[in-house]
Order: sequence, then C-alpha cells, then structure tokens
Amino acid sequence: MTTKKTFENIKKLLNKHNQSHLLAFWEQLNSAQRQNLLAQIGQLDFSKIDDWVVYFVKKSSSSALPADFAPASSYGPIPADPDQRRKYARARELSKELISAGKVAAFVVAGGQGTRLGFDGPKGNFPISPVKNKTLFQIFAEIVAAVSEKYLTVCPWYIMTSSLNHIETREIFRSNSYYGLDEENVFIFQQGTLPNFGFDGKILLADKDTIACSPDGHGGSLKALFQSGALEDMKRRGVEFLSYWQVDNPLINIFDPLFIGLHALDAAEMSSKALRKIKPKEEVGNFCLVDGKVTVIEYSDLPDGLAHKRNPDGSLVFGLGSIGIHIINRSFVEKLNAEDFTLPLHRAVKKISHIDQQGKLVEPAEPNGIKLESFVFDALPLASKSIILQTLRSEEFSPVKNAAGVNSAETARQMMVARAADWLESAGVAVPRKDDGSVDCLIEIAPSFALKKDDIKAKLSRIPEIKPKSRFYLT
Repeated sequence: MTTKKTFENIKKLLNKHNQSHLLAFWEQLNSAQRQNLLAQIGQLDFSKIDDWVVYFVKKSSSSALPADFAPASSYGPIPADPDQRRKYARARELSKELISAGKVAAFVVAGGQGTRLGFDGPKGNFPISPVKNKTLFQIFAEIVAAVSEKYLTVCPWYIMTSSLNHIETREIFRSNSYYGLDEENVFIFQQGTLPNFGFDGKILLADKDTIACSPDGHGGSLKALFQSGALEDMKRRGVEFLSYWQVDNPLINIFDPLFIGLHALDAAEMSSKALRKIKPKEEVGNFCLVDGKVTVIEYSDLPDGLAHKRNPDGSLVFGLGSIGIHIINRSFVEKLNAEDFTLPLHRAVKKISHIDQQGKLVEPAEPNGIKLESFVFDALPLASKSIILQTLRSEEFSPVKNAAGVNSAETARQMMVARAADWLESAGVAVPRKDDGSVDCLIEIAPSFALKKDDIKAKLSRIPEIKPKSRFYLT
C-alpha cells in the first residue's frame, strides 16, 4: 500500500523532472494498477532522464563525430604471408582446445519481432531454410549441437530476448523440446527497457498505468548478462569466451576456430568480424581507430568525402563494415558491470502507440516520438585490445531484415543455396546451374552434415547425384 507521504514524494520527483503527467490518471486506477505504475516509475533513471531529453530527444544527432580518426586494420580472410599462415594455424589449434574444454559459449541477441518481414512473432522463429524451412532458432540450435558433438563437449547457448517476445520465445523452445538440446544448457533471459519520449521530452504512457517502453538495444546485452545471472552461470561452467551474433543472420559461423583463436592469441577482450563494403555508403557501421581504439562510426555519420575516399589500388579507405559478429570475454563483461558502465545512447524517430491526455489510444500514422537504444559495438573502445577479422559475405552474412528486396528472406535463401553449392563444388560435386550461372535446384546442408566447406570432402560417398530443379537436403 502506498502511503500519502510516499505518493507526495513521487509527485515532487516527477514535477522536478517535468514528468508529472505520468500520474494524470491516478484517481482512475485501482490499488493494483497504482502499484504497477509506481513500480515502473521506480525503475526510471531520473539522474539521467533530463540529460536524455536535452541531448537525445530534442537534438537530431545522437553523438558527435570524433575530431580525428583513421581506418582500422584487420586480419584478412586468408593469411597474407608465411608468418601469418603459421599464426592462423596456431589460432585454429588453440581454438579447438578452448572449444573442447567448454570455454566457448554461443550468445545470440534475439529481442526483435518479425514485423518488417510480415511475420507475427519473434524473429528467431521465422522459417528461412530453403528446403526444410527450418527457423532461425532451429538452424542455430543444430549448429550448437553439431559443434558440441564434434568437439565432444557441451557448448552452452545464451539467448537474450526482450519484453516484446520473452514469454513467447521461452514457449517456442519448450514446445520444440529445445531443438534436441538439453534445457539446462540453454539460458534464456530478457534485456532491459528504456522509456519512449514524445518530441516535447515527455515520457509517453502506453496505458493509464503503463509507461511506454522499448528494448534498450543490443548494447543492453552487456548489462542483461550480469543482471540475469547468465555471467554467473558462465563462470560456474568455466566459460571464458562468448561468440556473439544477431538473430537475423542464418549464415552465421558461430564457432569459427580462426576468429576465436586469433582473439585468444592476441589477448583481446572484445573482437569483431568485418566485411569489405560493396559501396561507400553501405548501411553498415565503419570500423575506425579513435585514439588507438577500435570504434564503429555509423554509415550515416561518416562524411561523404571520407566514405568515398579510396586507396591507390581503388579500394575504399574506410572499407571495413561492421556486421554484428563479435567474440567477447566473460571477464570483460564482468569488469564493465563492476564499474557501472554506461554505453552511449542512440535516438530513433519512430511511430509510437500511446494514450493521449484524455486517455484515448493513439496509433500514429507518422513518427511521433523518440526511442533510445544502445549498441554493443560501442563497448569496443572500452576493451584493452580488440582485433578485427575480415570474412566473406558469401560465407557468413545474409541478414533477414526486409519482406522483399535487399536483405530479405528471398536473398538470404538464395545465399544459403549459393553457399551450399559452392561447398559441394569445392569438393568436386557437380551442381546443376542455369545459363546465367545461378544454381538450378534448391540445396540445404544440415550442420550435422557439414559445418564448413572442408567437411564435405570426407563425406563424398554419402552425396548422390544432384538433378536440375530438384530439392536436395544433406543430413
């Protein structure tokens, strides 16, 4: 029960921060609704909200561009010289030891919904594989299972959901028997939220007793790992490295021996994979060096002159694109949380459902407010050391973001088929192709059959003839 003194103190707090409207419907609420609203108000960080309003809500830019920065360096997808070839070999061997010892875990951020895909439900439950129509979650689960079997170990899987899909995601895993994985090795937890603001800086209400909030971005994962108990679970298991990726990428190579090994050999705390950008203003972050630290500058913030600047060989000077694939040390996340760190916030102008001053639901046709979120790559400058490994787009990156066109389900399936065909052809298997060179069948390779291209050669006797127009599944 809320005492009158407590209520008056809350009113004063809200008045001080220009948010007194949050109690506008107080007299219409029953006891349970009042307690619910007060609990939400108690979660608001009023020590920061005024600054958020000034610097993020009422300004059109989330952060200032560094005064001085340079392109970041990286390891190439293939070794550049004999010394690097030997280092790559050592890295792969070290990685095998780490995975076999249970020191590497999978970590996917899966807080998004499939709204932009025209799909009702968590994006991880979107069916994507070209032949069996497996969901993203199932593909990842099969990779985790195949790696665990290959290395005779248990690779735990940590899955971060959001307030939008936590309950449904847990039910999806339960109803699918965790896709064959042991429930005790799948740790599902929820990220935090941040309040939504109107353009005037006022926090919006979703209902008379409910503050309008949104997930706090994939950067919120670093706090959520700590607050959920996931870090403690990792420590108990002896996990030292997290292989991080975002749920919309079906081509992900979760346990890449080269990436894990180079990260460990170089004693890095947080590392990244990168692609060579296909155009100057490709919608990916740009890996840069700021004061000697790896930093990601968003494509929209990189000046056109620098975005188009080229090296003597014609390649882009700022050519390394961020694709949301990282290795993160457990100890690094522990260190950040011990210091009560804060990542920069980024603003997004959105259409936000809310109730108006009369308590009526508003479903805006145009953007009407600001959502704030943090990005995990903003933790890179906090790491004592960070490496970047270039990878190939055709092998590892095809995000499922849109219903059609670029980065859509259609393009992802095409790339899944193209990668499978390349793997088979590299082992000498004939794959039917059309006159334009595209694959003339549907091919899907289960992780249990092959995790990488080199795995195909050992299983040639199990591969029948592939016929044109056929649907071909290897498991």
